[in-house]
Amino acid sequence: MDKYIVNPWEVKGDIDYSKLIKEFGTEAINESLLKRIQKHTKELHPFLRRKIFFSHRDLNWLLDEYEKGNKFFLYTGRAPSGPIHIGHLIPWMFTKWLQDKFGAELWFQFPDEEKFLFKENLTLEDTKRFTYDNMLDVIALGFKVNKTKFLVDTVHAGVMYKEAVRVAKKITFSTVKASFGFDNQNNIGSIFYTAMQAVPAFLPSVLKKKNIPCLIPLGVDQDPHFRLTRDVIHKLGYYKPAIIHCRFLPGLGGMEKGKMSASDASTVIYTTDDEKTVRNKIMKYAFSGGQATIEEHRKKGGNPDIDVSYQWLTFFEENDKRLEEIYHSYKSGKLLTGELKQILVDKLNKFLKEHQKKREKAKKEIDKFMFKV
Repeated sequence: MDKYIVNPWEVKGDIDYSKLIKEFGTEAINESLLKRIQKHTKELHPFLRRKIFFSHRDLNWLLDEYEKGNKFFLYTGRAPSGPIHIGHLIPWMFTKWLQDKFGAELWFQFPDEEKFLFKENLTLEDTKRFTYDNMLDVIALGFKVNKTKFLVDTVHAGVMYKEAVRVAKKITFSTVKASFGFDNQNNIGSIFYTAMQAVPAFLPSVLKKKNIPCLIPLGVDQDPHFRLTRDVIHKLGYYKPAIIHCRFLPGLGGMEKGKMSASDASTVIYTTDDEKTVRNKIMKYAFSGGQATIEEHRKKGGNPDIDVSYQWLTFFEENDKRLEEIYHSYKSGKLLTGELKQILVDKLNKFLKEHQKKREKAKKEIDKFMFKV
C-alpha cells in the first residue's frame, strides 16, 4: 500500500514516519536531544534508544524550563471504547518512566464521551464500563498514586467545563473542519470535544494559580487535537504543551495494515488474554518475514524488518544485545520463524502474567487515583 492514513480516528498503511514529521510539522528527536534527556535521566529508555518515540514539539523548551527549576507535569489519556490491548500500553509505559525519572505529576484523562460521540453503537453505559476496566490496566503499570490523578470527563465536568468553554470560544467551526475533516453531518458534541481534551494541558496551572509546563506523550495519530490545543491555550495565557510522539505497534497482520486495532481480535493481544490465547494468536496470525520452507529459510534467511514478531520484540525486549542477536540469527537463517514467534510468546506471557496480577489488585485502588476537587 503506497498511501497511508494517520488521523485521530483512523490509521492505515505502511507509515513513513520521516514523511509524517514533515506533514505534521514536528521535529525529529536527534542525538543532541537524546543526550540532553540522558543528562537528567542517567539512562535512556529503550523506546528512545530505538526511535519508538521519534518526534516532538518543544521538548528543548520544556527542558530549558526544567533546568530553571520550573518542573513540568505529564498529561496523557485513553478514550474508553473497549478492552485494552498491548499497543495501548506503549505510550503509558513510557509515561511511567518519565514520572519516575523526573518526579512528575501525571494527569490521566478518560474522555468517556469521545467515542460515545463518534460511534453510533456505543452508549454512555458502555463507556462507563470500559472506563473502569481501562483504569485497571493503567494502575497495573505502576504509576505513583500520590503523583497520579485520573480525570473522567463526565465525572469531573464541574471542574473541566468552565475551562473547556474558554477554549471553545477561541476555536472557530472552520478551524475544526479544516483540522479534522468534519462536515455538516458531524454532531455538535464531536465538534466541541477537542475543547474538553485541551483542558488537562493547563488545568494544573489553573488550580495552582501559576503557569506550569506540560509534556504530553502520545501516539502520533492524536497530534491534530493537540496542534489545536497548543494554538488556543497559548491565547489564554498558558504555556503551549510540549509533545513527544511514538510510533505504532503494528497489528499481527503486518505493518502495511497500520496500527493494532482493538476491533479485530485476530490482530491484537489483549492485556487479559491467557497464555494459550497469546500463543495461538501469534503462531497463527503474526506476519512472517521467513521463507516458504525450512530449507529455503536456512539458505536465504528471514527478513526481520518486516517480521511482526521481531518488530514487537523491539518494543518488549529491553536488552539491546539480545535483540541484536535475534536480528542476526533470523536474518542468517539460523533462527526459524516458529522459534522467533516462540521467543515473543514467552516474552509477552511473562509480561502479561505479572500485569494481570497487578490488574487484579488495582480493583481496590481506583478511588485513590481519582482526582478529588
